[in-house]
Amino acid sequence: MTASRLFVAISARALADIDPSLTLPQLRTLVVLESQGPVKLAALASVLGVNPSTAMRMIDKLEAIGHVDRQINPDNRREVILRLTRAGHRLVREVLARRHDDIATIVERLPADQRKGLVQALQALIAAADEPAIDLATDPALLASP
Repeated sequence: MTASRLFVAISARALADIDPSLTLPQLRTLVVLESQGPVKLAALASVLGVNPSTAMRMIDKLEAIGHVDRQINPDNRREVILRLTRAGHRLVREVLARRHDDIATIVERLPADQRKGLVQALQALIAAADEPAIDLATDPALLASP
């Protein structure tokens, strides 16, 4: 739980530094749109684990501030496709970069052998959660000597 709180705090701090008006759930929505590409509302709601009306309210807010765009699906005019705007892409990149930098700074404080163990433990955790694998071992910030 402590590690979870640490990562949430790092994300919140990164978001507050970039755009203090946004919430963590809004950032999560933007990150999902960034990673999933253009999606229908039902698909977004499913990934977020919320009902479509909750997802629609989130999209309404994010569209109003220029981070999300809605377009009619040309293959089915009854459907709306959601995608990030350039501003939305930029925001996600900036927040994730800030978060990465903050985590790298923390990890760099660990001795090299502990960093290697951390990478292995995180890879095991990611695999157990059935999340897409990321090659953490290629990140020089995780393996470099202090």
